[in-house]
Amino acid sequence: MAGAARDSPAGEQEGYRLSMCSKLCYAIGGAPNQVAGSAASFFLQIYLLDIAHITPFHASLVLFIGKASGAVTDPVAGFFISKSRWTKIGRLMPWVLACTPFTIISYFLMWYLPPFVSGRVAWYLTFHCLFQALTTLFQVPYSALTMFLSTDQKDRDSATAYRMTMEVLGTLIGAALQGQIVASAHVSPHCTVTPSVNTTDSWHDVPSIPDPSDPLSHQAKVYMIAAGVIAGVYLLGIVVLFLGVKERDDPYALNSDRAIPFCKGLALTMKHGPYVKLTASFLLISTAVQLEQGNFVLFCTHAAGLRNHFQYLVVTILVSAVVSVPFWQKFLQRFGKKCAACGISWMIPFAVMLVTIPNLILAYFVAFVSGLSIAASLLLPWSMLPDVVDNFRLQNPHGKGHETIFYSSYVFFTKMSAGIGLGISAAGLEFTGYKPGICRQSDDVILTLKLLIGAVPAILILLGLFILLFYPITEESRKETKLALEELRRSQQSTENLDSHEKDTSV
Repeated sequence: MAGAARDSPAGEQEGYRLSMCSKLCYAIGGAPNQVAGSAASFFLQIYLLDIAHITPFHASLVLFIGKASGAVTDPVAGFFISKSRWTKIGRLMPWVLACTPFTIISYFLMWYLPPFVSGRVAWYLTFHCLFQALTTLFQVPYSALTMFLSTDQKDRDSATAYRMTMEVLGTLIGAALQGQIVASAHVSPHCTVTPSVNTTDSWHDVPSIPDPSDPLSHQAKVYMIAAGVIAGVYLLGIVVLFLGVKERDDPYALNSDRAIPFCKGLALTMKHGPYVKLTASFLLISTAVQLEQGNFVLFCTHAAGLRNHFQYLVVTILVSAVVSVPFWQKFLQRFGKKCAACGISWMIPFAVMLVTIPNLILAYFVAFVSGLSIAASLLLPWSMLPDVVDNFRLQNPHGKGHETIFYSSYVFFTKMSAGIGLGISAAGLEFTGYKPGICRQSDDVILTLKLLIGAVPAILILLGLFILLFYPITEESRKETKLALEELRRSQQSTENLDSHEKDTSV
């Protein structure tokens, strides 16, 4: 069926509409990556510090180099995918299928506590890098698949909304599963006792969690159980994606069109104004969201006195995000995508309030509002990127294969920025004297966590939204681009049919 799209007439391509079932299967296929990514974003840093007992400096290396390896894989994946030929199941689908088994193995081993102590840093660095690289090999073709589901912008926006809803739901499932399963690994009864005024500083150094050097300790077991459950979700998602989604060849490309060489395509991409502005804006915004996710559990545990509530706060954030994705989809359809971006800033004042006035009720309210903002930050870039690709296609009508270049380079920049942000935050904890596994951290560590949750994300979000003001694609220009592409397709199809008729006549 997918292969037949190559030879189908223009009318059939333009008249093809995605069914709700296809959109749903496409959305479910991307959820496992978010399930695993959510668990890692919220819990990997505290796992490395308090369970594996590696230093904050080494944890920063693991986090940064892991993200960097995923970022470097993006353009490499884009290069090889752009060179791929069409197969019976498509050009992008084979990549998604091939990398999934190795992703599952690397994810499970990333949460395994090896029996040796001296080589733990190398262990986690190796498997975190592998996991990030393999998820990139999955995410680049999967996200680029949006362009090959339908030629209709509303269909693509709708498929993106389905995908974002399921990915945010996957993020919720990942955080909820991980949080509920591993919560007991971070609970210590004597840490819940408030020390008296005359208590000496030695109480600060009392370990809250025993050193789990034994891989079969309770702390290690619960993390491995969580990893096994989430690894199983990958299998379900990939089966649904393969059975429910048919990849269609580029309907705007003629058989005579040649793929844009990767280096030339990358250079053109970096010169394309709308893409540069969109990427720069969400590079800063995604870094802010990553900082919130990566340090939220640490903040609740050590700076806000919410050690026994962090898993419920995480679930509140993500439930709010899941519920609000349909709202944001309707909002951007009615008021435009740039206007919807204002919702990302809603979390700023409430996060600052939580940092300055730690309170349980306020914490849940902040979690709810943060979920609204996170949903907007997840939905908008993936909804706007197809518009950028269409704009580029209109300016370069005789090239094809550039979709993966756009998607891979976008993911490269966002992952690299997130890696730098997480690496710097972990290094900041090392500099201020973070001690793994103790009940109470120093005032400098607490101040650092407050800055990483409040001030730093606020500044990054405001800068990102300022850059987005200069993003040139409006709702009117989107409609003009759609009409121009449809006219281009009709004229190309007429030219192709005329050439074919002349050849037949000459014969």
